[in-house]
Amino acid sequence: MPGLVSVKTPPLRITVPDDQPHTPIRAQPIRSDPKSSSPATRRPPSPSPSTSRAKPSPDRGSAKKKSPPEKNLLNESSLDNPDLGPFLLKLARDTIASGEGPTKALDYALRASKSFEKCAVDGEPSLDLAMSLHVVAAIYCSLGKFEEAVPVLERAIKVPEVARGADHALAAFSGYMQLGDTHSMLGQLDRSIECYKDGLKIQMEALGDNDPRVAETCRYLAEAHVQAMQFDEADNLCKKTLEIHRVHSPPASLEEAADRRLMALICEAKGDYEAALEHLVLASMAMIANGQENEVAAIDVSIGNIYSSLSRFDEAVFSYQKALTVFKSSKGDNHPSVASVFVRLADLYYKTGKLRESRSYCENALRIYAKPVPGTTSEEIASGMTEISAIYELFNEPEEALKLLQKAMKLLEDKPGQHSTVAGIEARMGVMYYMVGRYEVSRGSFESAVAKLRASGERKSAFFGVVLNQMGLACVQLFKIDEAAELFEEAREILEQECGPCHQDTLGVYSNLAATYDAMGRIEDAIEILEYVLKLREEKLGTANPDFDDEKKRLAELLKEAGRSRNKKAKSLENLIDPNSKRSNKKETSKKWSAFGFRS
Repeated sequence: MPGLVSVKTPPLRITVPDDQPHTPIRAQPIRSDPKSSSPATRRPPSPSPSTSRAKPSPDRGSAKKKSPPEKNLLNESSLDNPDLGPFLLKLARDTIASGEGPTKALDYALRASKSFEKCAVDGEPSLDLAMSLHVVAAIYCSLGKFEEAVPVLERAIKVPEVARGADHALAAFSGYMQLGDTHSMLGQLDRSIECYKDGLKIQMEALGDNDPRVAETCRYLAEAHVQAMQFDEADNLCKKTLEIHRVHSPPASLEEAADRRLMALICEAKGDYEAALEHLVLASMAMIANGQENEVAAIDVSIGNIYSSLSRFDEAVFSYQKALTVFKSSKGDNHPSVASVFVRLADLYYKTGKLRESRSYCENALRIYAKPVPGTTSEEIASGMTEISAIYELFNEPEEALKLLQKAMKLLEDKPGQHSTVAGIEARMGVMYYMVGRYEVSRGSFESAVAKLRASGERKSAFFGVVLNQMGLACVQLFKIDEAAELFEEAREILEQECGPCHQDTLGVYSNLAATYDAMGRIEDAIEILEYVLKLREEKLGTANPDFDDEKKRLAELLKEAGRSRNKKAKSLENLIDPNSKRSNKKETSKKWSAFGFRS
């Protein structure tokens, strides 16, 4: 199963803008975790709380001093007063600044938006209204009411008219970015990405294709594509960001370093380790030139990961130890950054057969996570525990791995924006339960993971296809054959699209689907799938793979049962895998279980 990567998410901050709504939100890029042993999810960005970063008003006592007139102004009948909207928005700002709580501020902001709406001139879009709606949505998000923020922002983006000039265009851009952030916190990655794309399009039309602010948004959108495991789209956007920064930034700038780190993450996920290493070395040089010692150490960890993937273990150990020395001296021995390096070393020493050292580093990391230093986030601890659980799985200790995954999921289950990460953990738990023979619980974990991945827009990713295949295997063990067939069919469709028919994951699903069809009595369908697989191996993959002889034997058994010989001209899968196929063999022999096994 793919490993899980989570990164620190900044806390939501409510900053109510002043009366000018024209400053665009600048999407702040989230630093991706440098470790990614496989395509993995990352934490989505926090919702952008407002359309500007204005400072709170210094006159915090004004609301209390004007208590009697405030009551009159808050009367519904007086909302058509053009002075009331700005006043209420100021009250909302002062309420937040004084720490009185967001609920009261929300009431003021809602009334302000109503006032702006009533006072708007017919046919003239009100940027003040758009601004107040952004503030209302930000307060909803701070209360954890993300679903209620969505319709408010959807209304806000309809207010500006882009053709009216830069102010309207940037107000629309701000609304789309904030809406994208809110969808991201709800785990709706596909909707989030669409909003970011709309925002980027508006920003490029207003500022031009090569503005530095466009580069910032491109990187933000690239990170969202990485989270959704859409690496080709992320690659294109990141390259554009690099091109813009080459024009507008000095050589070896911090902006270029951030771009190259993201580019390295994308290359690593795509298996292009040499390119990833090149980007990381250049990013490290830029950070050294700018005196960013801790960032250099973080890049050293990423470089160690690449060396480990390339089996250059001595160089990996050297990179990890360099980073460990810096983290211990600058952050302390019990900082989660130190624990993360311990986890990397544990994984490396397992690969090199030094099991005692590997276990020791796991235990050292767990001691740090058990007593986290102040400021450590739940996401950091959960990410570390998830990675350690993978090592315990390699130790053939599934029960211990399960305990760690359960702790990680408990830390994240109530956190907004963690739907994809929790789904990944549930999928891993499903695999663990399957390994120990708890098939009903395994199916339940997979079912929950599948539901979350469907909701988050990852239903077309290769990872989703793998999870469907695993859930199908659990259904087979529970004799739920019809359900297993549906899952294998959906997994086959996704993996063919994402990985191609010759990929090992796709071939495994073909084999599982053939076995399921055999168990259902659909002998002809099973035969045709195996004929197609054998043709693929003979023409494209070669026959040296041990699976070839196994599949050939399986096909011979089915052909003997069907009373015919092998058809050398295999049909296209478009014709041979039909979930509504009526072909079935009603013979008693078709009721028995297939003689060949299933592949995980």
